[in-house]
Amino acid sequence: MSRSMRKALIDRDHRQLSLVRQCSLLNVSRASVYYRPVPTGAEDLKLMVPMDRQYLKTPCYGSRKMKARLLQPGYLVSRKRVRRLLRLMSLEAVYRCPNTSKPAPGHRIYPYLLKGVEVNRVDQVWAADITYIPMAQGFLYLVAIMDWHSRRVLAWKLSNTMETDFCVAALEEALSKGRPEIFNTDQGAQFTSEAFTQMLQEQGIQVSMDGKGRYLDNIFLERLWRSIKYEEVYLKAYQTVAEARSGINAYLEFYNRQRPHQALGYRTPAEVYENGQEEKKVAAPEAGLLSGSVKPSVGTENSLNLALRLS
Repeated sequence: MSRSMRKALIDRDHRQLSLVRQCSLLNVSRASVYYRPVPTGAEDLKLMVPMDRQYLKTPCYGSRKMKARLLQPGYLVSRKRVRRLLRLMSLEAVYRCPNTSKPAPGHRIYPYLLKGVEVNRVDQVWAADITYIPMAQGFLYLVAIMDWHSRRVLAWKLSNTMETDFCVAALEEALSKGRPEIFNTDQGAQFTSEAFTQMLQEQGIQVSMDGKGRYLDNIFLERLWRSIKYEEVYLKAYQTVAEARSGINAYLEFYNRQRPHQALGYRTPAEVYENGQEEKKVAAPEAGLLSGSVKPSVGTENSLNLALRLS
């Protein structure tokens, strides 16, 4: 059971077990139970929007360059503050580095399985990622699961925290529509958690993870984030969570069913995905016939044996 799931079992009003005893039994840190997040200030929220825009343009910028870029339009900000806000938005500079990622204690890191792989059919590879969504007051996190071949967004969820639960909920929804051969993510704690990876393994799906700082390993979702932010999020400045959920839902319906993609021959992701699934259904019985479900006639067997002897 994941830490977030164990933490959810704690009952602050339990009459027989104290919080200390519950934390001990569930192996949960008391500090995480007592902690109450400090609301993000208005000045921080004001800085986070241009930082997010700049990150989309230059994901290689670390805290030093990000600070220098913010100083140009007149934002008075220290490097320490920039670094803190980048962590809050779950943004990290993209660069090659020798150290492996440490997503969370005890979480297994899986190898990257897509190097040199040609993705040429639907449900061959799915991918998931999380991004920061700014609002007029506050911010949210958005997780999306995409089919690589068709670019179709199969499921998405919003959350105001970075807990694992909303990622697992998105995975459950996506798996109700199909099943990939390989599922690729970054090394974030949400995706390396037992709750997430176990669900994939139970379905017989291979788990693949990007190298640290390798945002190009998941480039299609990075492109989706850029599209959704510039074509929807930055134009709306959502006031409430309900407004954000409604706006993102409308955009992703448009993205899936109306927005043509040049790489797809100007077809929509939904069109390519649904056609691909139909082709799989037609190909399945034919594959069974070719694999030997119907035995060849005696004449055919004799011809094959003769051909083998002559060769």
